[in-house]
Amino acid sequence: MIRSHVSENPDEHPFNILPYAVQCYNSTRNKTTGFTPYELVFGHTSGRPPEHVYLEKELMSKYLATGASFRHLAFSFRMGRSTVASIIKHMIKILWNMLQPLHMPEPTTATFLNVSADFMKVWNFPNCIGAVDGKHVKVIAPQHSGSMYFNYKHYFSIVLQGVCDANYKLLVIDVGGYGKQSDGGTFQSSNLYKRIHQNKLNVPNPDSLPGTNVRAPYVFIADEAYPLMPNLLKPYNRRNRSLEHINFNQRLSRARKTIECTFGIMYAKWRLLSKAIETTEKTADDIIKAICILHNTILDREGFQRHLTLVTDAVPRDQMFELPRGRQLGEGQRVRDIFCNYVNFFPISYETA
Repeated sequence: MIRSHVSENPDEHPFNILPYAVQCYNSTRNKTTGFTPYELVFGHTSGRPPEHVYLEKELMSKYLATGASFRHLAFSFRMGRSTVASIIKHMIKILWNMLQPLHMPEPTTATFLNVSADFMKVWNFPNCIGAVDGKHVKVIAPQHSGSMYFNYKHYFSIVLQGVCDANYKLLVIDVGGYGKQSDGGTFQSSNLYKRIHQNKLNVPNPDSLPGTNVRAPYVFIADEAYPLMPNLLKPYNRRNRSLEHINFNQRLSRARKTIECTFGIMYAKWRLLSKAIETTEKTADDIIKAICILHNTILDREGFQRHLTLVTDAVPRDQMFELPRGRQLGEGQRVRDIFCNYVNFFPISYETA
C-alpha cells in the first residue's frame, strides 16, 4: 500500500511543490551521528523500507506548508489520525533541536553589534539591536483553559513573541503567551523581558551614537503596546506631540516594520499559521517554534530579498491596543529623548531606503 501511494502521482507529491520545507528538513540529515531523523525518533529502522521515512518527511512538509487537517492527512497518506499526530509531534521536535543551534543560536554581544550596524545601514536607526512584536496564532480551544487563550479578536490563540534583525531573521522567540494578554503583557511575562531587565542578554555596553560623541544604550524597538524601558523604545504618545516627536515616531516605525514583515513572510509561506492548530497547547508551541526555525534556515540559505514579495495584504498587521499603564520610567524617557534629538539632527532621504 505504501509503495502504491508513493508511485501514484510522483509529480504531484508535496516534495515537488513544497521545496522549502523539504530542503530545510533534509538539512537535519547532515549530521555526524550516522542516524537519520527517523531513526532518532523511532530508533534503528532494522531494515525498515525507505518509503516509510519518505512518507513521514512528506507528511510533515505538507502539514506545515499547507495547514491540512489531520483528518485530510490521514486520508491522503492512508494512516490513522493518531499516527499522523504522533509523526508530526516527533518530527517538529527534531527540527527545532537540530536546526536551532545552527540558525537561531543564543545572541552574543558580537551578534548584537552586527545587528545594530545593519539597522543603521538599512533603516537609519542607530544603536538598534532588534525589533520586537507579538503575533496571535490560532489554536483550537485548549481543554480546561477557560478564557486564558481567548483574545480580543474573539478567537483562541497562543502568542508568538519575536525579536528580528534588520534582514527579517528571528534572533529570539518566546512562544506560549496566553491569547488574552496584550503584546506588552506577554512581553512583561516572558523570559526575554526578565533577561533584559536583569541585564542577562549579552546586550553591548552603551556607545556613542554614529557621528556624535553622545553616548546611548543599545535598544530594542517596539510599538505603543510595550512598556518604555532604557533598553526598549516605543513611539511617543499620540497626544500633545511636537514635530520632533512625530519625526522620531516615523523613523522608529520605519525600522520596526521589519518584525511585521518577518511575520508576514512566515504567514505567507507556512499556511498552517493562518489556520487553527488542532493540537494540545504544548504541541502547538513546538509547531510554532519549528516554523520559526525553518524561516531562519531558508533566509540563511537564500537571503531575504526574494521572499519580500510574499508579504501581502492577506496577512494584516495585528491591531493592538495599549492598556492603561502607570508612570513611565524616567530613565526610559531620557533615553528616548536622546534618540529623538539624534533623529531630528540627522534627517534621512527616503529615496535611498
